[in-house]
Amino acid sequence: MEGKLVRIRAYEKSDLDSLMSWVNDQEVTRNLGAPMIYPLSRAAEEAYLSANAPGDGPDCRWAVETLDGEYLGGISLMTIDWINRSAQVGIVIGSKPHWGKGYGTDAMRVVLRFAFDQMNLHRVWLNVYDFNTRGIKSYEKCGFRREGVQREYRFLDGRYHDSVLMGILEGEYREARKNW
Repeated sequence: MEGKLVRIRAYEKSDLDSLMSWVNDQEVTRNLGAPMIYPLSRAAEEAYLSANAPGDGPDCRWAVETLDGEYLGGISLMTIDWINRSAQVGIVIGSKPHWGKGYGTDAMRVVLRFAFDQMNLHRVWLNVYDFNTRGIKSYEKCGFRREGVQREYRFLDGRYHDSVLMGILEGEYREARKNW
């Protein structure tokens, strides 16, 4: 699946070296839903890649790479609810030199296109910490709207932070896509 800047593809074993370069970097992982509070081993990441092969398990997990083939991070559709046609989305661009250049926004747009046009979902949602202003701005560019707040959800750097619930409905996606 391709966008203007990125390609979404299955994980490969060749992604492991790049993945290890950022998976234990707290600057990268601080925005993740399940923050890394202890180092992850190469063996644990190898197991992660093996467990997330296409067709394994209920979640859809993909690698994000540039159109030139440089591995950037990952994106997932999780907790897929086929009855209510909804799913949670998660994304990480682990390659810090690529931050703030539109790769995450493009990857999210590609996955939203897949979710709504191929999977026939009605709603896609995510949680983002209030301090992740770059992420919030990106999600809003894709058409996500703020739906609620879990107050003082995460303790980090000596204080509590809110978790913002954001979602996009099928009709909102179709309207937002006109401006992409």
